[in-house]
Amino acid sequence: MKRLLGLAAAALLLASGTSAQAASCDVGKPGYELTPDEAQGVYDCIKESLVAGYQKGNKRWVPKSIVDDYRSWVLASKYPAAPGFHGGRFLMTYVNPTGADSYMEYKEEDVVVPSGTILAKESFNINDEGKVRKGPLFIMQKVEKGKSPKTDDWYYMMVAPNGTPMAVNVFKACSECHMENFGTQGGYGYPVPEARVHKQ
Repeated sequence: MKRLLGLAAAALLLASGTSAQAASCDVGKPGYELTPDEAQGVYDCIKESLVAGYQKGNKRWVPKSIVDDYRSWVLASKYPAAPGFHGGRFLMTYVNPTGADSYMEYKEEDVVVPSGTILAKESFNINDEGKVRKGPLFIMQKVEKGKSPKTDDWYYMMVAPNGTPMAVNVFKACSECHMENFGTQGGYGYPVPEARVHKQ
């Protein structure tokens, strides 16, 4: 697992070089010391510029409709989930209507992921000096059974904060990590329990 996390971190390190700094939203302490309310405050400060950045430019192999529409989907995070995977970034998770019911059961086994499910995870990080940097938009799309057996029929995509699609080894940096760590969840990967939004 350490090797996989190392590969994922290396891939995401490339993304950090293009991440736009959000100086006016900086906080006075490292990200790991933030309370949920403080993390939400950072997100509130950058959220409009974050989505505007993702939507810029030609999306090439990334469906533009996903990037344009994901904010209208179901928000599955009460606040930006604490850093963990994805290079230690805070994540805000949106799930499209096709997958919302399945995803928000937060089951740990016997998970059925409907074909057409899409997750979009906004990201940012905060370094030890309290500097905020916008991160990529991480996208997972469940395709028809048998269309991508090597990735358990998940497509993985990333969009940089400036709107540029990011080339990444989806097998090593995405699929292997998701299957090893979240395979019993159907590959989903949920926010930490206290950050989860539950269905009404």
